[in-house]
Amino acid sequence: MATNGSAAVISAQPASYDPEFRTIDLGCDLAHTGRMQLDYAKNFTVDEFEGGVRLVCEANGERFLVVPAGASAPDGLDPDIAVIQQPLDSVYLVSTGMICLIDEVGALDAVTVSSVSAEDSPNADLTAALEDGRTDFGGKYSAPDFELIAERGCTLAIENTKINHAPEVKQKLQDLGVTVLTELSSSEPEVLGRLEWMKLMGVLFGREDEANARFDEIAQRVWAVADQAPTGKTVAFFYINDDGAAVTRRSTDYFAQMIQLAGGDPISFDPDAEAEGSSSIQAVIDLETFYAQAKDADVIIYNTTVDTSVKSIADLTAKNPLFADFRAVQDGEVYACDENMYQAMTDMDAILEDLRCALTGSGESAGFIWKLD
Repeated sequence: MATNGSAAVISAQPASYDPEFRTIDLGCDLAHTGRMQLDYAKNFTVDEFEGGVRLVCEANGERFLVVPAGASAPDGLDPDIAVIQQPLDSVYLVSTGMICLIDEVGALDAVTVSSVSAEDSPNADLTAALEDGRTDFGGKYSAPDFELIAERGCTLAIENTKINHAPEVKQKLQDLGVTVLTELSSSEPEVLGRLEWMKLMGVLFGREDEANARFDEIAQRVWAVADQAPTGKTVAFFYINDDGAAVTRRSTDYFAQMIQLAGGDPISFDPDAEAEGSSSIQAVIDLETFYAQAKDADVIIYNTTVDTSVKSIADLTAKNPLFADFRAVQDGEVYACDENMYQAMTDMDAILEDLRCALTGSGESAGFIWKLD
């Protein structure tokens, strides 16, 4: 395991870790045979039962029984446990974060309905499937094409936490006989915890061996980058909203951890208010306060996953003349990032390499982070 300062943000969870949300009482007589080893993920568990049955428990309190092909769910199963019957050959995929993980385990062919169109797809294989009709665009999460989902025989919908804002949609899907699983990877406190959701995708699609092998390979590449010495460079990561304020991420955020793993020091705002939890929490800072804390940052990475209008340093200074006084602007150390970066968990090592290039001024970008002129 890496020991330098940048890699210290990743730590394996203790072997005895047993989250409160894990409840393995099925309400029926089925022998428990084991538990999946998870090294980083903290928002799901997988328990093994006789006959190859798997119980998935999630931090939101939901439970799912994954039943192998040719078997049936046991009688007397607790009513709060939803059944996922294998094989999965028709899935409605809403979570864009899971696209690359499902593709990595070789199960993308099972996705027959997608919430992204070919034009908006962040994945080349999914784009091809949408273009040739193997996968249909089924509308956004808040307004899916229920008729299409029913026609394609979808038995599982993989959503992200946005579905919590549309409970009526979730209920309608369930009324159609579609099991709804909400992935919680964005709430993982560690970067490799997000990636480890690949193992859950492996369980769902019957690709556990592939998922374990691919996770280990990618994690090793991440550690190889993180093992390099810290650069000592400070980094401001933000975008400017419509009100002219800077929107930043807290120090425990996924991308802030990525900066640390690459050897940088992300500038933190209001650290007293920061605590372990959802990586989705942002801080909105008035520009004068942001200026005072970030003007001497060695590197600026403008968050073009949100605001794609900044394509040059001139575009940034046009947002506010104060940016002309920033050290990184004067030194030409201003960068942008790919708009699909957050959906590219399986390319985590390449993203880290790009961050490292920005911090050291050496190497060639893989296209996730690039310098603005």
